[in-house]
Amino acid sequence: MKFTGSHILSITQFEREQIEQLFAVADRMEPYAHRERVTRVLDGAILGNMFFEPSTRTRVSFGCAFNLLGGEVRETTGFESSALAKGESLYDTARVLSGYSDVIVMRHPTSGSVAEFARASRVPVINGGDGSNEHPSQALLDLYTIQKELRHKGREGIDGLRIALIGDLKYGRTVHSLCKLLCLFNNISVTLIAPDELRMPGDIVESLRAAGNTVVESDAMEASISNVDIAYSTRIQEERFASKEEANLYRGRYRLNQTIYTRYCEPNTVIMHPLPRDSRAEANELDNDLNENPNLAIFRQADNGVLVRMALFALILDVADQVDRHARDVNWYTERRF
Repeated sequence: MKFTGSHILSITQFEREQIEQLFAVADRMEPYAHRERVTRVLDGAILGNMFFEPSTRTRVSFGCAFNLLGGEVRETTGFESSALAKGESLYDTARVLSGYSDVIVMRHPTSGSVAEFARASRVPVINGGDGSNEHPSQALLDLYTIQKELRHKGREGIDGLRIALIGDLKYGRTVHSLCKLLCLFNNISVTLIAPDELRMPGDIVESLRAAGNTVVESDAMEASISNVDIAYSTRIQEERFASKEEANLYRGRYRLNQTIYTRYCEPNTVIMHPLPRDSRAEANELDNDLNENPNLAIFRQADNGVLVRMALFALILDVADQVDRHARDVNWYTERRF
């Protein structure tokens, strides 16, 4: 795959070479994401941010990433505020809105819908999540976070990673995409922790094994997180269930708090979560008593989403080598705690 002008619809488009290229560009975006520098490399460009399913981090971080490169953002949120509510097809919507944009990010509740939209679009389309199918940019930022966290602990590279994925692995599109991405690396040990009813889809498990990785499936969290580098928790995807009552059968099944972490995890185990974490008493996937744990990476993970999405835009619109030429220092107060 060449980035320039490409749709980003699935993790399966990527080879390891493109991942390394993307992460190198993301590293170079830090001064701009941290507001130490300003670039106007996309001055005049327009992002169409089309989100037909609730989103906070993905929608805002894509918009933020585009703004930080100097572009402007036009948003559509919810079916009720679009012509789709009047019966317009995805084909017609794509043909029209791609005439107003230079690149489009789309989230839709139906699997395969973003690919259908992209076939009719006149500009590149990035999949911001399509039903329970995939969430490629989340997987990319997750892997980028894993790489940065391991590097911070003095370890280079993702090969040899030991990772536990915990929670709703059946409907969690973030872990589906991450597993597909892990197939590009060597000697990965993956522990899949979920109730039987919410196990990782079999085709994804088989693809991990076919790539030469070790896969263990379990329904017991405490016994399965004692020898991992990363403990990646996910929420119950309530919106994918037939009813809230059905989702409640599994809510709160796996709760990680500081006591459990101290007892079962290695001292440097990194805690990740794609957010939002469900902090309601009946769920409480990641307890607030972990907030001061330096290995809780969930907010660094969210910050990294801006870097990776800036890199995606820069590569797709072919300006990655021009960013610094259109830069200047900021002229406002910018001190931040990272």
